[in-house]
Amino acid sequence: MAWFIDSSRKNLHELIFKLVLSLAIFHTLIAGDPDITSDFIVPPNVTNLFTFTGMRILLQAPPPTAFKVTKASIAEFPTLNGHGVSYAILQYPAGSVNPPHTHPRSAELLFLLNGSLQVGFVDTTNKLFTQTLQAGDLFVFPKGLVHYQYNSDANNSAIAISAFGSANAGTVSVPNSVFTTGIDDGNLVKSFNTDIGTIQKIKAELAPKA
Repeated sequence: MAWFIDSSRKNLHELIFKLVLSLAIFHTLIAGDPDITSDFIVPPNVTNLFTFTGMRILLQAPPPTAFKVTKASIAEFPTLNGHGVSYAILQYPAGSVNPPHTHPRSAELLFLLNGSLQVGFVDTTNKLFTQTLQAGDLFVFPKGLVHYQYNSDANNSAIAISAFGSANAGTVSVPNSVFTTGIDDGNLVKSFNTDIGTIQKIKAELAPKA
């Protein structure tokens, strides 16, 4: 399974161990979604009710050139509605970053499958908690707090699995929410104690490319 093994190829037992451990993440999260009053909810126009095949594309796809997240949330897998869980595969090419962001409806439990990552979050007292993760490590990002992941290795990629205690954890990108949503330049100049040229340059860099 090429999307989470390196060129040296891990043996079969190690791969099975990693899969089992990653799946066990679900059982350690406390669901944040409302309870449902039935066994499950049947979404409309879905034939393969309990199986999501959207991750198959990762098996044969070439490695991404920029940070990439592939989700299995309620948007991609509607049967998750009411179950309080979702999943994401995070791929970090060498030197890439998952910029500061929050998940307003869930904590995130990240399991690093391959490579190394520098991770961190900031609590409500503005204290920064950081850690350098190695393959096999888990790290929890508390619900709603700003956090990030950075692959500082200039030569090797990293791959992680994240589990969430919500079928729709939501993602709010700090750079995008601040600089691409139309907040007045003057407000940002005062907020960041900088000049308008710097603000406009940041906005231009973050603007969607045509």
